[in-house]
Amino acid sequence: MSNLPSGEKKISVAIGCDPNASSLKEIIISLLKEMGFAVKDFGSDDPIYARVAFKVGEAVAAGEFDRGILLCGTGIGMSIAANKVPGVYAALCSDTYSAERAIKSNNANVLTMGAFTTGTEVAKQIVRVWMESKWQPGTPSEPKVACYMEYARKHQI
Repeated sequence: MSNLPSGEKKISVAIGCDPNASSLKEIIISLLKEMGFAVKDFGSDDPIYARVAFKVGEAVAAGEFDRGILLCGTGIGMSIAANKVPGVYAALCSDTYSAERAIKSNNANVLTMGAFTTGTEVAKQIVRVWMESKWQPGTPSEPKVACYMEYARKHQI
């Protein structure tokens, strides 16, 4: 059932949303568990989505979780808020190709999506692809990622 090779550490995922996306969040949590990932729900009751984004982002940036998933109506607000947390690289994805490249080319550690803009089945496909993708060091993307990571470190963002 797990997508992890034998002996590989179980990937942990922090997930949260605003009230607009609570139904989609529950579907995504079920999918992640079916895929064999450890999941912690950071809630969905706070209408100020930034507070949930900060909690999830801080947990991912601190290394408590390998990845984070944030959901709101469009995913835009969660992406903006999460990217304010130092060490978070959040990517708003609405298709599987972007989800794959968010990891492989950009080393994103937080995925954001919109419950109003992304259908349930597409959202599940996006999560599957995003969770199965891995950062690919040594590619032409590596110096680009290193550049924005260094900028973030230098400016403490």
